[in-house]
Amino acid sequence: MKETSIEDFIPKIFSCGLKKCTPYWRLQPHSPDRNNITYIIKGNARYTINRKIYELGPGDLLCLAEDVEIEAVTYPKNPMRCFSVEFTPLHTITRTPSLLHTRIEKIGIRKEVVELFREMALSWSSKNDGYIMKTRALLMLILHRLNEIIIFKTDNITSDYRINKITQFIAVHYFDKITVKDLAELVNLNKAYLGRLFKKQTGMSIDQYIIKIRIQNAETMLQSGDYKVQEVAEQCGFSDVFHFYKLFRATRGFSPSRCKPNKAGD
Repeated sequence: MKETSIEDFIPKIFSCGLKKCTPYWRLQPHSPDRNNITYIIKGNARYTINRKIYELGPGDLLCLAEDVEIEAVTYPKNPMRCFSVEFTPLHTITRTPSLLHTRIEKIGIRKEVVELFREMALSWSSKNDGYIMKTRALLMLILHRLNEIIIFKTDNITSDYRINKITQFIAVHYFDKITVKDLAELVNLNKAYLGRLFKKQTGMSIDQYIIKIRIQNAETMLQSGDYKVQEVAEQCGFSDVFHFYKLFRATRGFSPSRCKPNKAGD
């Protein structure tokens, strides 16, 4: 079997959906031969994994690897409701993603994660043309989001819809002149209050965030090999190419002129 890296991970899905347990639901003792991710959104259950007992409830995420010993039971007065997906990697992975190991995480009820699970379950049950590709893509998005939350600790989606609106605006208009005043008017907030709120939600100022997005896009353009440094600076919203050089070097640790184009297949 071909060995591949974590970036090439592709799942083969066997089942997924929203599980509404009956009051006397029980998972008989067994050793699964596939990976499983279960995200509890309501109710409670007691899982026994490798003879250790865990009490799980809303907002708990259970990742199961192959060949663990598991059994579970819900509680009649508060039966569990959860999303569950069963899958295996299509390739041997040289560096196994942590979410393919057995682990329990308390991530809380996250609207964006629930919506992704719900859409994945709907895609799988509909069996429309192309549903396997769509379901697989949604699982990849779920794994990516969970990696951000659990593994990388870079929770990019904030709880404030106004900050989300601003980051989405910057992603589309990063090459334009953007002022804090414009962004404040976009979400009907005072400039000073918006600045404090943005810093609290993202950990950086608005100007720092705009520079980050511009530099990220500049590096992508440089790696294509199709643009000169001055062209990249102009198209990414930098009016001064020398200022662009300074910011790029400070952010990336090397000059933009040393940014090597990606080769096909990298």
